[in-house]
Order: sequence, then structure tokens, then C-alpha cells
Amino acid sequence: QVQLVESGGGLVQSGDSLRLSCAASGSTFSNNYMGWFRQAPGKEREFVAAINWSSGSTYYSDSVKGRFTISRDSAKNTMYLQMNSLKPEDTAVYYCGARPLYYSGTISYRNDYAAWGQGTQVTVSS
Repeated sequence: QVQLVESGGGLVQSGDSLRLSCAASGSTFSNNYMGWFRQAPGKEREFVAAINWSSGSTYYSDSVKGRFTISRDSAKNTMYLQMNSLKPEDTAVYYCGARPLYYSGTISYRNDYAAWGQGTQVTVSS
């Protein structure tokens, strides 16, 4: 059974950087997209970024494009989210999830992802 564990969150100031990790166990992800989503209080979980585990192709929401970078280390079965130039509106719990490659439709569709981790809190103060 797939298990995902997020880590790396914390309290930072506006303009700072953080790197989140998503460690996977129980499966390999060569046939998946792996994605980062976030959920702020009172808001729905929203797409942040995704990566095709096999090809390395990446996808970003407009709100983080140019500031965040998603990557993976296949040997470690771990995905990362490098977050630079953080803003207070980036404050949220960040989750990682897995989505089969063969699913049709948009990469950012939350309901196509499963095996969510417990999340890691990112708080950006102004």
C-alpha cells in the first residue's frame, strides 16, 4: 500500500525559501504523476504543482510559476517542492498525492489524486 509522508514545512518570513519533501513507500511511481496541493483555512485544497515521475515533465499553477520548483529523486522515491520568494498567501497545509498517468483530464484535478499524506504546515509572515 502506498504511503506518502510530507515534511519540511515551517514558519518563515515573506521572501524566504523552504523545501518540502514527500517521501513515498510501498510502491514505485513510474506510472504516476505526483502532485503538490495546498489547503488554507476555510478554503478548498488547490493544485500547486505536479511532475510526471517517468519523464520529469512539470506543471505549475499560475500563482506559483516562477517561484516554486517541483522535482523528484527516483533513487530515493522522494519528491520535492522548492519554494522561493514566499508570500503570506502561500500559507497553507501542503499535501502530496499520486495520480495514475493513464487518467485523462487536467493534471490539476484534485479528485484524481490519492494516497494523500498527512500534510505539512507552511506559514509565511509578512
